[in-house]
Amino acid sequence: MITPEELGAAPKVLLHDHLDGGLRPETVVELGREIGHGLPRSDAAELGAWFVESADSGSLERYLETFDHTVAVMQTAEAIKRVASECVQDLAADGVVYAEIRYAPEQHLHRGLTLEQVVDAVREGFEHGMAVAERPIVVRQLLTAMRHMARSMEIAELAVTYRDAGVVGFDIAGAEAGFPPTRHLDAFEYLQRENAHFTIHAGEAFGLPSIWQAIQWCGADRLGHGVRIIDDITQDGDKVELGRLAAYVRDRRIPLEMCPSSNLQTGAAASISEHPIGLLTKLRFRVTVNTDNRLMSGTSMSRELALLAEAFGYDLADLRWFAINAMKSAFLPFDERLAIINNTIKPWYDSH
Repeated sequence: MITPEELGAAPKVLLHDHLDGGLRPETVVELGREIGHGLPRSDAAELGAWFVESADSGSLERYLETFDHTVAVMQTAEAIKRVASECVQDLAADGVVYAEIRYAPEQHLHRGLTLEQVVDAVREGFEHGMAVAERPIVVRQLLTAMRHMARSMEIAELAVTYRDAGVVGFDIAGAEAGFPPTRHLDAFEYLQRENAHFTIHAGEAFGLPSIWQAIQWCGADRLGHGVRIIDDITQDGDKVELGRLAAYVRDRRIPLEMCPSSNLQTGAAASISEHPIGLLTKLRFRVTVNTDNRLMSGTSMSRELALLAEAFGYDLADLRWFAINAMKSAFLPFDERLAIINNTIKPWYDSH
C-alpha cells in the first residue's frame, strides 16, 4: 500500500491540465468581486463544491457553464499572472516536478488584451510561481485553439513565435463531434513544417475516427485523453486482441494523456475501476496520468494516483512508470527531459 505521505512526496509529471480549469475557488471569488462578475456562490468553499457538482451533473451545458466563470475572471494581465502563479505553486505543493499547462489565448481578449499580452502574462505568472514554489518545478505552456472557431492557424503561429519563451507546443480543444481535427489541417501542416510539437484532444467524447484523424491525417505527437482507443481492443477472457489502430498507437508509443476523474464526469467511463486505463496500462500503452481540470474535478495528481492505486492495486513501481512515461512524452528538449528523469524522478523512487 502507498501511504498518503508517499503519494504527496512522489515526483509527478503532468501533461494535460487546463489553466482555466484549475483556479483556487477563493481566487475566483476575489477576482469576480473586483470586476463585478456575478457568481453562483459567494463563499469560496461553497463555490468550489458548486464547480464539482456542476461538472458532475451529467449535463454538458452545466459543465461548460463552469468555464464561463473562470474565463470571465481571467481577462486582465494581473488576473492571469495571479492564476498562473498560483497554478504553479499548487502543483509544486502536490509534488509535481514538471507540468505542461494549456489554455486558449483567444478566450482572454474580452477586456482588450492582445494574444501576445495573454501569453506574456501567463509566462510571467509561471516564472513567479516557479521562483516562489516550495519545491522545485518546471512549468511550460501549451497554446490551445478552439476547434469550433477559426483561429487555429493564428494560434499555431503564436506558438511558434513563443517557442523559445516558455511555449512548448500547441493543442486543439472543444467539442469533438462535428468538429474533426482535419478542419485545422493547415495549422498542423504548418507546425510540422516548423518542427513544432502538438497534441490533439481526441477520443474523449468521440470515438476511433477522431483518434485516427488526429494521428494519421494531422500527425499528432500525443493524444489528449485517447480513452476511446479501447473501442479497437477486444477482450475474451484472458485473450486480448488489438485492432490495427490500437496496435499502431501502442507500437509507435504514442502517449495517451489520460484523465480518469474527468472522464467519469463526461461519461467516457462509468467508474475508476472500469476505466480503460487499467487495461491500457496492463497492455503497456504509453499511458500518462493527468488532472484535466483540477477545480471542476476537485482533484490533484496525488488524488488521481490514489484512486488508480486503490482501483488497480498500483504500487510505487507503477507510479514511477507513469511519471517516466510522461516525462519521456513531454515537449521539453530531450536533454532537459533526461535530466529530470535521472536527477529527480529515479533517485526518489530508487530510495523508496
